[in-house]
Amino acid sequence: MTYVPEALPRTQAGGQPLPREALTETAIQIDRMNKWYGTFHVLRDIDLHVAKGERIVIAGPSGSGKSTLIRCVNRLEEHQSGRIVVDGIELTSDIKNIDRVRSEVGMVFQHFNLFPHLTVLENCTLAPIWVRRLPRRKAEETAMRFLEKVRIPEQAGKYPGQLSGGQQQRVAIARSLCMEPRIMLFDEPTSALDPEMIKEVLDTMIELAEDGMTMLCVTHEMGFAQAVADRVIFMDQGQIVEQNTPKEFFENPQSERTKLFLSQILGH
Repeated sequence: MTYVPEALPRTQAGGQPLPREALTETAIQIDRMNKWYGTFHVLRDIDLHVAKGERIVIAGPSGSGKSTLIRCVNRLEEHQSGRIVVDGIELTSDIKNIDRVRSEVGMVFQHFNLFPHLTVLENCTLAPIWVRRLPRRKAEETAMRFLEKVRIPEQAGKYPGQLSGGQQQRVAIARSLCMEPRIMLFDEPTSALDPEMIKEVLDTMIELAEDGMTMLCVTHEMGFAQAVADRVIFMDQGQIVEQNTPKEFFENPQSERTKLFLSQILGH
């Protein structure tokens, strides 16, 4: 099932993204970044600059390095060479810098990673209380605000196992938002969901995009990419093969590898 939402009003007439001049400050800067797993060269000379407020969709076949790339952005994976600078902080082995970046970068995983023994509200308040040192009452007020935003405030007292997959993923999004991050990373957030649950999660992500959140999203939901992204990046074999506006990416792909991928995923 392909999800095709309305294009966001932030785009100009004709569906073109706003001009890049409107997106000036850098949120993420990656220069000639490489990563290996043993002898396997998983990411090769990655160059990627993301402006604040920019929405990027990363697409590509399984094993192309998409998830590893975004996991490097908050140091869940360690790169071996090159530079990654997030919100002005370079990611090195300095634990303080890693903690500072992680406190500003939210991440939503394919498998929701909620604590099953905690209620929805407790899942959402855990990090703000322990990391941000928020008083419990303030953390709970913040959590309820974001549970309202993802349209499941009535589930606050339930445990994850009592919720549908789509509801659990929306809790995971709310939990990340409770840290009030500047950047959100999504690692195939709908791939573990049944088709009827995909729309509710993508609608939540669209609302985030409308609020101007800087977003990097690994997804196969090409309708979402067409509606939301300022830029679509196509990766294969650990490299960025092609990147462009959604209109140009889908209507006028440049590389043969991109054309093959689109023919397979779009069925034409």
